[in-house]
Amino acid sequence: MYIPNDFQEVRPEEITSLIKNYPLACIIANTAKGLIATHVPLIMRSDNVLVGHIAIINDMKTLVSDAQEVLCIFKGEDSYISANYYPSKFEDHRKVPTWNYQVVHVYGNINYFSDTKSKLAAIGILTKISEKEANGDSGWKMSDAPKEYLMDQLNDLIVFEINISKVQAQSKLSQNREKRDFDSVIKNLQERGKNEIAESMLRIERN
Repeated sequence: MYIPNDFQEVRPEEITSLIKNYPLACIIANTAKGLIATHVPLIMRSDNVLVGHIAIINDMKTLVSDAQEVLCIFKGEDSYISANYYPSKFEDHRKVPTWNYQVVHVYGNINYFSDTKSKLAAIGILTKISEKEANGDSGWKMSDAPKEYLMDQLNDLIVFEINISKVQAQSKLSQNREKRDFDSVIKNLQERGKNEIAESMLRIERN
């Protein structure tokens, strides 16, 4: 990924936040049949391990072997940025539109697990985190489902871990603009309801 110096994201807390807040990753791998892409939520089990699961009939398991390198892409909120958002544009008219976004590329080697213990652990952590965010203390629990039904569902899944080898991140958030233009972009994003990317810009300003 090409990352201009102005947009390099090196804050560990921001990178971790992007992965946690936007867990639906695109996993890309090179295979004997060409490139494949799989969209699946991934959870950080530790600082250097991502965990997820796929249907056992998913071609990814057949085409991507144990220990093979994969690329996982996490993308935050993005937005079109009009040149009219820049107050300086009305003075010199030397501005053009652009696009603001945040993205994290995680490289690592994948390993699959088919035992019941690994499946329960992977589904359990994903469910616990997701239900807590969606429903608080009243969230669904795995124990809510009949045991036999749950086991049948698990039989159709395979779990995998990705051992992280490299992380690249980019926050393209108008950092290369003068303050009045930067602040105006935030204001316009807020007015359009793009609050998450506006908040990301405010975090840059606070730092």
